[in-house]
Amino acid sequence: MATPRDLLKEAKVRIDEIDVDEAAARLGTDTFLDVREPEEFEQGALPDAVLLPRGNLEFQVEGKIPDKSAPVVVYCASGVRSVFAADTLKRLSSGDQAQIKSALDDVRVSAKAGASAVPAIADLLQRGLPQPLTQAAIEAIGDTESQAGSEAVAWYAHDRDFTIRRVAVQVLARTRGPAAVKALRTALSDPDGGVRGLAATALGGLKAKEAVGDLFTALDHKVAEAAASIGELCAGAECDRLLGELGSVPFDVVTGGLDQMLFRPPVEVNDDAKVKVIGRVRELGTAEANRFLRDVQSKWPKNWSQRVKQSIDQAVLATAASPGSEGAPQ
Repeated sequence: MATPRDLLKEAKVRIDEIDVDEAAARLGTDTFLDVREPEEFEQGALPDAVLLPRGNLEFQVEGKIPDKSAPVVVYCASGVRSVFAADTLKRLSSGDQAQIKSALDDVRVSAKAGASAVPAIADLLQRGLPQPLTQAAIEAIGDTESQAGSEAVAWYAHDRDFTIRRVAVQVLARTRGPAAVKALRTALSDPDGGVRGLAATALGGLKAKEAVGDLFTALDHKVAEAAASIGELCAGAECDRLLGELGSVPFDVVTGGLDQMLFRPPVEVNDDAKVKVIGRVRELGTAEANRFLRDVQSKWPKNWSQRVKQSIDQAVLATAASPGSEGAPQ
């Protein structure tokens, strides 16, 4: 296995290192990229240098360095971070598929610390890559969790290849932001069921409350995952609407959303709403209702509402004799 020293040596071979005198001569003409941390930058930096730490991407960097073909001088404190940053950026812009893939792999391993490479990866995606590299580039952006990559990835949520669309939707759930939410809402009507389900789940995870109406439409079109996200996001009449789906939508689908409602904090879903849910499930009087209520009973936090707990306990007892339930007579 290569040591950090070996990796540094390999990286230096692939980049063009310059000395202090040449760097000084380029001041005022080339873009200088400072890959140190913000606290280091504040202690002193080169004139007009762009701060872009390896572990923290400034989301407006593409506006600060609009010309990606222009020379860029990368520097840090000791020369180690700048070597790795310059190496990654050079490989990404090399046009050589093997080097690009190698750079993308390094970004993935770096996770959030690889965020400084996102603008270069986004540029590659915008220009177009072969399918395997396209997927690798999208996944690399996902591993950085950088919102700056959402717009580039969002375009691929409409790709002809459903595999790429699925990967893009999964990554948008991690990169977040308005561009991600917009693309995910559109993906709810994708022809591929996998894409629709992943988009529905992602919207719940992103707390995209503006998408509740879209999620109900998706639920009407049998996107089962939409129910759980509605349960995570609904308020007032929206929650009542989900509860009203009992009997018309499969029980296990609706209760996936009701379970989410019941375990949201009281400030989001009050006791009255939760007792209403328990009462409606109790009215069904079925074995599956009993099993659901028992599951809720077993997970209910000890320090949560005793009023809701009492309602759950009573509902479990009331449905215990339902045919097929654990308490039903044999």
